[in-house]
Amino acid sequence: MAVVLALLALVVAVAALVVALRHGVRRPAADEEGLPADAAGLRREVAALRAEAVGALRHLAVVRYDAFEEMGGRLSWSLALLDDSGDGVVLTSIRGRNEARTYAKSVVRWSSDQELSPEENEAVGHARMARS
Repeated sequence: MAVVLALLALVVAVAALVVALRHGVRRPAADEEGLPADAAGLRREVAALRAEAVGALRHLAVVRYDAFEEMGGRLSWSLALLDDSGDGVVLTSIRGRNEARTYAKSVVRWSSDQELSPEENEAVGHARMARS
């Protein structure tokens, strides 16, 4: 009985192979590089996402410090927010005993036309090192 079932399975497999060969095996459509259409579509999407991410503020760094000797707790800070080209802004908040001041300085190609404090320069340097 087992031999009959094995022969029957073999006959069905051979028949399926003959039908597949007669009608041709269909392959997915390919692009000019020979990639299947779905892989080529994914490649285009990844390229578009990479192009879009270039302008994103992806390089971030915060430097905390004591701006005044009488103040402790490192409550002052400088925050660099930059894109892949080094363009963006440095935000600084200086905390004193009775007041806090906040500054924003533009950054182009990892430097600024305005003079940066040592802490702001440090924030830009750390952000530059955080390249992905």
